[in-house]
Amino acid sequence: MRGACSLVSASPRMASAAGGGSKTPGMVTIVEFGANGKKTGKEELARVVKTDAEWQKLLSPISYQVARQAGTERPLREIHGICTTHGLYRCICCDTALFSSETKFESGTGWPSFWEPIARENVAETTDRSLGTERTAVSCRLCDAHLGHVSMTALALRDCATA
Repeated sequence: MRGACSLVSASPRMASAAGGGSKTPGMVTIVEFGANGKKTGKEELARVVKTDAEWQKLLSPISYQVARQAGTERPLREIHGICTTHGLYRCICCDTALFSSETKFESGTGWPSFWEPIARENVAETTDRSLGTERTAVSCRLCDAHLGHVSMTALALRDCATA
């Protein structure tokens, strides 16, 4: 199973992405990217909605905690070393292209960091006041997977696990 910032150079949209869930999904527009990392166009898709039980079956425990419950994995996990290859970083939950290795940098936080998403349409930003301070949380626009928080200099992704 790929992690929340799983690196892929070519990956078709997951067949199960639009199914499941008891909520009525809305429509969202995302930008699609080919295997070569080039933009192929915009597409309007039904928001991916699944129950907690469905997500738990699809994701590892740490990926579920981070992506679906906005948890935090420990920084500097040895698994982060796999996220150095050139390519696209895609959502672990729905396979939406989120970031390019071309915008990845070492932030010193212990989490993979990017200075911009591959397409603004593919991410959503919300205000997070959960720790008694105001931060900007970033999530996948198609499935609402938690990706991390914006710092003053970068977007620090929190999960790069492939467990």
